[in-house]
Amino acid sequence: MKRKFLEDIGLSKEQVDNIMAENGKDIEAIKSERDNYKTQLDTAQTTLKSFEGVNVQDLQGKVTKLTADLAAKDAEYQKQIADRDFNDLLKTTAEGYKPRDLKAVMPFLDVEKLKASKNQEADIKTALEAVKKDNAYLFQDIQIPKVVSYTPGSGGKGTEDTKTRANEALRSIFGRE
Repeated sequence: MKRKFLEDIGLSKEQVDNIMAENGKDIEAIKSERDNYKTQLDTAQTTLKSFEGVNVQDLQGKVTKLTADLAAKDAEYQKQIADRDFNDLLKTTAEGYKPRDLKAVMPFLDVEKLKASKNQEADIKTALEAVKKDNAYLFQDIQIPKVVSYTPGSGGKGTEDTKTRANEALRSIFGRE
């Protein structure tokens, strides 16, 4: 809009100045918006140029592969955590049965079946009780008998009697009286 047009209509100078000021504000806002859109367009064109020559199918394949690798790693970590938790549970439960060596007891347990169990703690206890019943030598007895026998001096007298008493003591320990 031109000033001369407004003056020809018959508006006063003050009215023309007010109209021109309002029109100027509108024009500046539109110019600012235009500059903003121009900047966005330039940025978009630059970005598109950087993608020229890129094979989208190849990128999608890489993304799919990386996603699968990430899922596999996550599954592996979850399995390791589950194994660690199971081993800790097995160790703490077995301590109550006093095994001489837990590694010696492990071949008698069906570990994979116990890992897949819904109630692992109860099943571990049941399995350990069965192993202890069948292979008691793998576990420590609560009462360890002490063998004390009389041993005479080196007089030669009573050696037969000492052997007999030692054999009787051993038989009583092993329960073969």
